[in-house]
Amino acid sequence: MTATRHGNLSPLLKQATDVYAERGEGCYLIDTEGQRYLDFTAGIGVTSTGHCHPKVVAAAQEQVGKLIHGQYTTIMHKPIQDLSARLAEKMPGDIDTIFYASAGTEAAEAALRLARQATGKPNIVVFHGSFHGRTMGSASMTTSGTYYRDGLQPIMGGVTIAPFPHAFRYGMNENDAAEFCLRELDYILDTYSSPGDTAACFIEPIQGEGGFVPASTKFMQGLRERCDHHDMLLGVDEVQAGYGRTGEFWSHSHYDVQPDIVMTAKGLASGFPLSGFAAPRGIMEKGWAGSQGGTYGGNAVACAAALATLDVIEEEGLVENARDVGAHLKERLESLKDKHDCLVDVRGKGFMIGCEIQTDGMADGDRADRIVKVCEAHGLLLLRCGPKKNVVRWLPPLIATQQQIDEGVDIFAKALDATV
Repeated sequence: MTATRHGNLSPLLKQATDVYAERGEGCYLIDTEGQRYLDFTAGIGVTSTGHCHPKVVAAAQEQVGKLIHGQYTTIMHKPIQDLSARLAEKMPGDIDTIFYASAGTEAAEAALRLARQATGKPNIVVFHGSFHGRTMGSASMTTSGTYYRDGLQPIMGGVTIAPFPHAFRYGMNENDAAEFCLRELDYILDTYSSPGDTAACFIEPIQGEGGFVPASTKFMQGLRERCDHHDMLLGVDEVQAGYGRTGEFWSHSHYDVQPDIVMTAKGLASGFPLSGFAAPRGIMEKGWAGSQGGTYGGNAVACAAALATLDVIEEEGLVENARDVGAHLKERLESLKDKHDCLVDVRGKGFMIGCEIQTDGMADGDRADRIVKVCEAHGLLLLRCGPKKNVVRWLPPLIATQQQIDEGVDIFAKALDATV
């Protein structure tokens, strides 16, 4: 047997860094040799309260001693009831019922199923550059890169892809991009997927894997108007952008839009596997009996950690911190554009910022890879995204301070210099 640093893990798993972590503390990971890394990946936006926040650790430890697994279609337990009540308070409008799973892709699958069952219509509209998951239904709704669907064809039918208002990619201003994409959506509904056959539109208000691309108020409100006019549901995927990351608790709140379905995961439980989607009871109860379930969804320990996560977010003002310190992060990164021709766009909100890297007007994933590797060598962990992997993404924990942001940006600036 050939030995590798992955041991017996599947060779198809591709690690983004060479870090062998032993423990985490707040914004830092510490490897087996004691090297500290400023972790601005946050486990792909998962460790929202930082690594091993004492309050989250204490809540999980206490729950482990009481009940670890209480399968929630077999028995009921207090953590899931308490969490559901707290989440209902955070949901927009009349959204008040929640289904739990373990991963974001499961939440997307369950939301897809409900949309079809509740409306009696088969088709779904998603948007170019979206990422909703890796399982069959969610992968069929994913277009952030072909690698999520390669070798999986034929995929699930009934999914129509509409353009997303990526103003930078189209070479348009925000208003023109929104108008163009809304016109194209109207054309799709006239020519490809009639409203009578279309159950819902699912959208990331700020795209994640597709390149950290925000939508716009004009587009999101236009989408809501079309859903209302055509009796279609509007589902927002808040798996990566939600839970305070963008300086609002939900990223769709930036656009003053009321969705019918909200999907959430990642930052929900500070690292414990937990996901879910929520809808108004009047929509949720239109799903078919027995169509929802799962062995690990709503795990008691994960729910306890999620309750503690909400406490920390509220008590420490982490949504406001993401908004204010995130604005500083974006300003610092914007200031690097004039000094580095490769940094052609800085976009996003709060602690969800993408830096697009190009060379001679072309996406340069190799340069972006070298940049993050130099950052790693100097103690800063960052990830890439986008179809060409040329967008360096910033996902600090919501607890990150201005001093830590400045430390990270200073390392990034040196990496830009070092990779010319």
